[in-house]
Amino acid sequence: MKVLVNGGINLSELDGWWAEAYFPDLGWAIGDGQEHGADPAWDGAEAELIYHTLEQEVVPEFYARNDEGIPAAWVARMRESMARLTPQFSANRAVREYTEQLYLPAANNYRARTAQKGLLGRQLVESRHRLEKQWNSLHFGAVKVETHGGWHLFEVKVFLGDLDPRMVRVELYAGGVKGGACARQEMTLSTRQSGLTASPVYGATVPADRPSADYTARIVSQGEGVAIPLEDARVMWQR
Repeated sequence: MKVLVNGGINLSELDGWWAEAYFPDLGWAIGDGQEHGADPAWDGAEAELIYHTLEQEVVPEFYARNDEGIPAAWVARMRESMARLTPQFSANRAVREYTEQLYLPAANNYRARTAQKGLLGRQLVESRHRLEKQWNSLHFGAVKVETHGGWHLFEVKVFLGDLDPRMVRVELYAGGVKGGACARQEMTLSTRQSGLTASPVYGATVPADRPSADYTARIVSQGEGVAIPLEDARVMWQR
């Protein structure tokens, strides 16, 4: 990233920061952004692509000079790169965001947990221990799905035993399509049945732009003041 502030233009593999920063008018990219391991055939293909990009695009643009001897297209690309990428991809921005989004909240959480001789900290540890003891007894019951007007309506019975429902989050999950982001939709507690088989019923509505079979319910830990999944990564899948 240091090359940005010095007017350099990037020609790089589509990984790391360049996968996020790359646009065709800001530089050049190699590869398809996917992992290929140590495949020698892919190494050869990328080597050919590097030479082709250098010979057909990079070098001609640098040596295409106007009457004043200035490579106008190159300078325009350089200016766009500096103007659009330098503010975002810089150590100043990274340190500021780390401080504001991570370090300061972590310091505040530490002070809150240690206040009153660690009262909150002890309460959080006790709640995690209660969840750990009861986690394996949690399980799913029947799942009901209806589709109307472009929406899937899910209902799932969840057996929580004596566990406080506020200690878990029930949600629908579907994996990403073609490298896209996964879908996560929190399910809300809709009713509580009576009788010996009493259990909460959770419901959620999601767009029917993909099959309902793509979705599965799951239970994840949650708790006020608890960093999930860093401090508790438990997940229980319905299927």
